[in-house]
This record gives sequence, C-alpha cells and structure tokens, in this order.
Amino acid sequence: MSGSSISIVIFGAGGRAGRRAVAEAVGRGHQVTAVVRNPALYQDLAGAGVSVVSGDVTDADSVAAVAEGHDAAISAAGRMDMSSEEFYVGAAHALLDGLARAGVGRLMLIGIGSTLETAPGVLVHDAPGFPEEGRTFSLGHAAELDVLRAADTGIDWLVIAPPPVLLDNDAPRTGRYRIGGAQVLPAGDGGDGFSYADLAVALVDEIESPKHHRSLTAVAAVAAVTA
Repeated sequence: MSGSSISIVIFGAGGRAGRRAVAEAVGRGHQVTAVVRNPALYQDLAGAGVSVVSGDVTDADSVAAVAEGHDAAISAAGRMDMSSEEFYVGAAHALLDGLARAGVGRLMLIGIGSTLETAPGVLVHDAPGFPEEGRTFSLGHAAELDVLRAADTGIDWLVIAPPPVLLDNDAPRTGRYRIGGAQVLPAGDGGDGFSYADLAVALVDEIESPKHHRSLTAVAAVAAVTA
C-alpha cells in the first residue's frame, strides 16, 4: 500500500492513541475517517484529510457502514462502562464481521503489554503479585486475541502491544522503534518508556508496508547502545 494515499478508518479516534494515529496518518497524506461515539465532542479532529463520524466498534452493522470504501482499519477503542472482556471480545467479533462486509483487508489493533510474555508461555499479567484489577483488564485483551486467532477470516489482522508501562502522551515523535515477537522487548535507550506518537508510527508503517501478520507483536523504543 505504500507510495500512495491510503484510506484508513480509525475506531476510538478521540482517545490518546487514536488521536496520535489520526495525526500520523494525515501527516503522511492519507485520508482518515475518525470514528467516535459522539462526533459533537470531537470536532477538533476534523480538518484536511479527516472526517469525523459516529460509530460503534462493538456493532458489526455500524463497523461495516463506516468502513465501506476504506483500505485499512485501526482499532484504538476502549470502553470503561462495560467489562474489559465484554468490550474487547464484542469489538473483535464486530470488526471481523463488519470489515469483511465492507471489503477492508487490513486491521491493526492496539494491544496491551501485559499480554506479552516474559518467558515462553509466561505472560506479564500472570506474574505473582500482578494487580488483580489490572489482570482483569488484561484478560479482556487476551480474550480478544483468542477470538482473532480462532477466526476463519480473510482479514489480515495484527495486534501491536507496547511495553507494559504507561505510555508517554507528551514525548515527541522520533519515528524510531523496535518491533517483533510476542515477548516483552528489552528496555530502550530511554528506559522502559514508549510514546503514543511512536506507537502511531508503528501502526501506520504496518499499514503502508505490512511485515507482521495475524499475531500479537511487541513494539518498544530503540534499544540502548552499549559500549
């Protein structure tokens, strides 16, 4: 898809990750449909290359309607008024169904670092002492991944998981990152931190030039240089 303008539908465009994805895509000359629950609250997203529409990522009919005519989709959506598992499982089913009907072949989803492995078969959220509330939220993401892996679908999906830390919303875009595998990547040159801006870079890079497919894939800051 690289080398030309791509039409991208972004679910959850009003959140931190979604806003960064919108900005990154538009900055590269792509056309974006920003999907939010209440467009009246997010008109600041509208502008050259961006249209803001109402949609529900957990409803397949809604997904199909807003995604029609697009080349790729990003899901940066989240809901706090329903359980993590209910939301992420519902969204996975609706996205696979709705995007297939709309003819959208590439789906990028933002995962969570606590579903990555610290060793083969050992997930971050299964570590002794991991906060129970955080584990419950993480298990919702894991259930979403189970739906994607089990699906008989032609959609080329990818879940990108940043490090299991709070992402930095203020750090500037560097355009540099590491990506690959389902294990937590070693700390980068800025420690364990990672920015929403560079997460957006990774998302759009994988739309322009897909290199990872149908997997949970870790992303992190560039590794520290050792003497």
